[in-house]
Amino acid sequence: MSERTLAIIKPDAVKKNAIGDIISRYDKAGLKPVAIRMMQFSKSTAEGFYAVHKARPFFGELVDFMISAPVVVQVLQGDNAISKYRDLMGADPSTPAGRPPTESPGYDPRRLR
Repeated sequence: MSERTLAIIKPDAVKKNAIGDIISRYDKAGLKPVAIRMMQFSKSTAEGFYAVHKARPFFGELVDFMISAPVVVQVLQGDNAISKYRDLMGADPSTPAGRPPTESPGYDPRRLR
């Protein structure tokens, strides 16, 4: 079943010039971008986007991180796009099934230096 999902390449990956590597991983998994935009989150936009985490102790740090540099926002489409994306990138680390980005499948810090 063809689905769409939102994907954000976060500031640390943008700073490390890992955008191409990450998009290549999406492509190899059969996820095609139907919309893509590089942007800088404002503080109010980041606070609104992550409002679900507002009561959590990491909220301020998360917002500061997300406004620290540009991000690449994409809509990816493909068969089972949501589960494929989660398999590639890992679930939200704040959820029990989540894992930090450095533990995501395919993560290799040598490729990001």
